[in-house]
Amino acid sequence: MNILNYFRRKKVDDQATQRARLLAGGRITEGRIIDITTDANGALTNIFYTYQAGGVDYESSQMLDTEQQQRLTNFVLGTTVTVRFDPRQPGNSIVV
Repeated sequence: MNILNYFRRKKVDDQATQRARLLAGGRITEGRIIDITTDANGALTNIFYTYQAGGVDYESSQMLDTEQQQRLTNFVLGTTVTVRFDPRQPGNSIVV
């Protein structure tokens, strides 16, 4: 291993890459919608959710993609949702 690799910044995954990785190999758990945000037109844009992994409670947020915005009835406050998370870093998650 080159010593310069040790100090080199690690590449940050964009949301699309992270989503694809979690959909392919993330563990599944249940979560609950705790808050939502809308844009100026009243369209749902972000969700805030909570879930549990390994006995630890996590809270996260996610911007909804166009496919998810077609299913707005699935993202009502208090609704149970399916969450996929990275077992090595359970704080990294997405709502499916």
